[in-house]
Amino acid sequence: MTQGKLSLANKGNDSTSGEALVAPPPPTYEEAIAGVSAPCYNDVEMLTEFTWDDVNIRRVFIRKVYSILMIQLLVTFAIVAVFTFCDPVKDYIQTNPGWYWASYVVFFVTYLTLSCCSAPRRQFPWNLILLAIFTLSLSYMTGMLSSFYNTKSVVMCLGITAAVCLVVTVFSFQTKLDVTSCQGILFIFCVVMFISGLVLAIVLPFQYVPWLDAIYAALGAILFTMFLAFDTQLLMGNKRYTMSPEEYVFATLNIYLDIVYIFSFFLQIFGTKRD
Repeated sequence: MTQGKLSLANKGNDSTSGEALVAPPPPTYEEAIAGVSAPCYNDVEMLTEFTWDDVNIRRVFIRKVYSILMIQLLVTFAIVAVFTFCDPVKDYIQTNPGWYWASYVVFFVTYLTLSCCSAPRRQFPWNLILLAIFTLSLSYMTGMLSSFYNTKSVVMCLGITAAVCLVVTVFSFQTKLDVTSCQGILFIFCVVMFISGLVLAIVLPFQYVPWLDAIYAALGAILFTMFLAFDTQLLMGNKRYTMSPEEYVFATLNIYLDIVYIFSFFLQIFGTKRD
């Protein structure tokens, strides 16, 4: 009897200790939001460690963007140099304009794909393949445009473009002015340029006005210089609007396009046509 009572008592104690070892229930949704959850939920530290605004991640993102951008600019510079200095190549591309329009179609399709479709833009290696095709097509178009201008004019415009881009990049990184908050101004400027381009396309074939073309090119150079500052500050991560480090291909695409357009507009302003 005594042993039976002891065994019953032990079972009771075991059940009591088992109840004592049961883990406390998890916090409710309201408690988690209010910040009264248990100390083991260290969510703030995890978010702080892995957020996209981390300085190291942002630095790697900027380094990756400018590394790809330098490769793109070197390819473009090489193609422009061949089309400008090599007379047989220059004569061939000028007598076969069909390649220009084919490259324009490739440029337009790849640009829309990389700009509007996030899946191919983020999926390796298709994003880099599409970016390479985009770079080659735009480089061909830029090289063919340069082949119609004097060699000294092309070299001078390359130097001016490099100087302007360097100054704008340094300004964007150093200034406290938030260019990313000026989206409305850039949009209105783009609409004005688009309408002006349509008017020039209708007016110029009937009566060529050199100063009108020069004014349009100057406004285009100013617009894409502003876009270069805008896209550069999107990389920094400390302004009103920032770009996710996952979008390094899209960031490179925008900055490269800005630089090429700046060079093209400078070529229209300062360039001298070949006889």
